Amino acid sequence: MSENSISSWCDITVEDATSLKNFYVKVMGWTAEAFNMGDYEDYIMKDAQGNAIGGICHAKGSNKSMPASWIQYFTVADLAESLKHVVANGGEQIGDIRSHGDAQFCVIKDPSGAFSALYQAS
Repeated sequence: MSENSISSWCDITVEDATSLKNFYVKVMGWTAEAFNMGDYEDYIMKDAQGNAIGGICHAKGSNKSMPASWIQYFTVADLAESLKHVVANGGEQIGDIRSHGDAQFCVIKDPSGAFSALYQAS
C-alpha cells in the first residue's frame, strides 16, 4: 500500500510468494515491485498503468498467521472505531493493528467466517 489515498487493496499470503508472483505476472500481465521485509522480499503488484493494486506476501514474520486467500482491504475513516464495531457485531479482530508508513490496517473475520482487512490512511 504505497499511497495514502488508496481506496481498495487486496493481498494474498502464501508459502512461496515468488512463484505465485510469477504466476500473476504471466496470467494478468501485472508487474511486481519487490518490497523489502528484512531477510526476504514480498511483492507489490501493479497493473498495466503502474498502479499498485495488491500484494503477494510470504507466510513469514508478521504474515505467518494470515490465511492463504486473497484478502480485500476496505478503507475506513477511523480504524479503532471500526474495530470496536467488528467485535460488537459478531466479528473478530485477527492480530494487532499494523502500520504501513503513516497508515494503519488490521485483518478481521466477519460473522460468516470471511476474512478482509480495514485500512485507515494517515
